[in-house]
Parts: sequence; structure tokens; C-alpha cells
Amino acid sequence: MDARADMLRRIRSRREGFSLEQPFYIDPDYFRLDLELIWYRDWLFIGHDCELPRTGSYMTVQIGDYPVVIVRDQKGDIRAFHNSCRHRGSRVCTAHKGTAAKLVCPYHQWTYELDGRLLFARQVCDDFDASQFGLKPVACESVGGYIFICLADQPADFTPMRAMIEPYLAPHRLTETKVAFESTIIEKGNWKLVWENNRECYHCAGNHPELCKTFPEAPTITGVNGAESDPEMVAHWDKCEASGLPSKFRIDPAGQYRATRAPLLRDAVSYTMTGRQAVKRNLSDSVSTERIGSLLLYHYPTTWNHVLGDHAVTFRVLPISATETAVTTKWLVHKDAVEGVDYDLAELTHVWTETNDQDRRIVEENAFGIKSPAYEPGPYSEVHEGGVIQFVEWYCNFIEPRLATGDQPALRSVA
Repeated sequence: MDARADMLRRIRSRREGFSLEQPFYIDPDYFRLDLELIWYRDWLFIGHDCELPRTGSYMTVQIGDYPVVIVRDQKGDIRAFHNSCRHRGSRVCTAHKGTAAKLVCPYHQWTYELDGRLLFARQVCDDFDASQFGLKPVACESVGGYIFICLADQPADFTPMRAMIEPYLAPHRLTETKVAFESTIIEKGNWKLVWENNRECYHCAGNHPELCKTFPEAPTITGVNGAESDPEMVAHWDKCEASGLPSKFRIDPAGQYRATRAPLLRDAVSYTMTGRQAVKRNLSDSVSTERIGSLLLYHYPTTWNHVLGDHAVTFRVLPISATETAVTTKWLVHKDAVEGVDYDLAELTHVWTETNDQDRRIVEENAFGIKSPAYEPGPYSEVHEGGVIQFVEWYCNFIEPRLATGDQPALRSVA
């Protein structure tokens, strides 16, 4: 049986409320289908506007087989291109980040304008038409300081997502921030395991002592498990919305993205060991309300986020292989905040640096156990793992019709 038909059969026969069968987490052919049917078709969070502060600023990213470069052009617009020279395919930009007046391929120096046009190709034939060999564009959108790209030839409409999340992000003015610190860790587990671990705090008390000093373990916090009936959540929403901060739980009909604002424990205002501010200067000049908690923003398959009064912590998930995932974390502060004066970097990053490493170990142990021939899907806790159930349902509902249409070549399974 080919991998497409096998995956479709398993999805249609899966037991709701249970984890997925083993191939979804370890099979290379299932992973290729995830890439082709989700990662190569949907909007993906890449980074922030503030990381491209001036004309010629660029960043690069690898999505499966696709290298992509994102650049700010002469007009100040953010563009994305396939990072593959139209001459013989070499990567044009090889650094993780940088600034360049033009994009020059290091192989034979073909030179591109920041808008992708080919400007110069040396010693080519007289009838060479440079206008036919510009960098291939990638769909790119920016909302509230977040940059998203889509590799599909016909991307899904970005408008509904923009309409939902922009009001939540706008007061925080993330375009006027800077990245105080960035880290990337490689977790030796499937990208879905990374998300499943993130979508519940059932494991928090036994694994995250630093995070649990400020972040509530209550299953209502993320909004999926009846937040509207939690008096503390509703009171927090009412308080924040009265001060002009959209806060109530909202989720798109397909379950792919959602946002809510959640209170922190007791008098905590930030993710620090004391609960006090990590940054003396507020993240946004527009937000002065105290104890706003954390804006929780999720978008499958690439990002979850915590936006607080003094800083923001953003996370990006990128698949590497069936059993490897890169998780990039960025700590954003006000653009004028000064390290050593307004914040101590170790204090700012400590809670999530520790939490990330703890989650890495959890995911890797989970992945290790799933490889066992004795593994079989187990039941999620309806009380504490509603977010995991929602993620798995989104994944299955999202990929099933794409599997069923058969519009991609079948991959042969080695299982």
C-alpha cells in the first residue's frame, strides 16, 4: 500500500481522543506527505518585521526542500523569494541574516535587485533576456509585526487571519521592538509531538518548576477547555478590554489559529523567577495597564506566542525530518530598551530557556518510546489535554481532504 492511501486509511479509522498511530510520528514517507500537504501549502510564520530594520536587510529560512530569503526592498516593503539562483540554482544568500545593497549569487555573481529583478549576468549571449530570470517570488504577508510566507502557487486567502489577529497585536506595536535574544534548539522528535507537548500543561507541575512560578496550569487558560465559564478568565478579559486590549478567546472555524489573553499567577506580571518585570521599559508605549497577563497567540503549524506588558516571547516550529524539529525562540523588547540598564539578559531569558530544554527532553523521551513495537495510541485527558485533542483534530481534518484528492504523486512506503 502506498503511503498516501495508508495515511488516509489510518486517519479515517483513528480513535477520537487518542494519540495517532506510530507512522505519523516516525515514518519518513508520512513526513514527506506532511511537507507536501501542509508545510508547502499553508501560511508559515518566519520572523518579525523588526528583524529587517532597513533597506537590504534580509533573513533566510529552510522549509523542507525549499530555501527562502525574505528581504526589505527599496520601498520599505517586505518580500520573499526562493533562495535559488536562476542561473544554476545555487543559494544566493547563505547567511542566516544580513544586509546587502543587492542580492549577489556567490557562485557566478548573478546580481538581483531587492525586488527580485535580475540586474546583471556577466558574459551571457547577446539575446539574453534578463527580465525572464528574476528570482521566483514567494507569497509574503506581514501582520502586527509578524512575517508569514506561503510556498503554494495559489496561497489561501490571508485576509481572515489578518482580521482576527491584528486587533490583538496592534496595541503592542511589535514593529517598534527589537530581538534581545534568539535561540534555536533541535528536538529529536516529530513536529506534531512538539505541538502536542505545547498544547497541554498536564505535564507542567512535574517538569517546569520555573514556568510554574508564574504560568497557570489550569486547562481553561488557553481557551479551548471552557474559558468562558472560568470567572477569573472572564474578569481578566473584561479588565483588559476596558483598557483597549482585545482579550476574549477567539478561534477560526477550522481551528488553525486563535488568540486569547490569560492572567498570570497571583501578582506576577512577567515570566521571571520573582514574577516581577524583566524589562523596566514597557514593550509598547501604548500599553500602560498593569497586570495584563499574557496574550497567547497560536497558528498551526508554525507558531505559538506570549506577549506580555514588558516583553514578548515568540516561538517558531520548523520540521527537519520525521524525527527532528527546530524550535526557534525570540525575546522581543522595546526598540529603545538597553541591555544592562533596562533589563538583564539572563533574567529575561531564564524561564523559557529552562522550559525549552525541559520540553526538549520530554519530546525526545516521548519520541523514543513511540519507536517501540509495543507502542499503541493512548487516550488523552479530556480535562487537561483538550488543546492536544484540538490540535490532532485540526491536523487530521486539515490533511484528510488533501490526501483524498490524490493531486500529489503517491510515495511508496517502506514500512
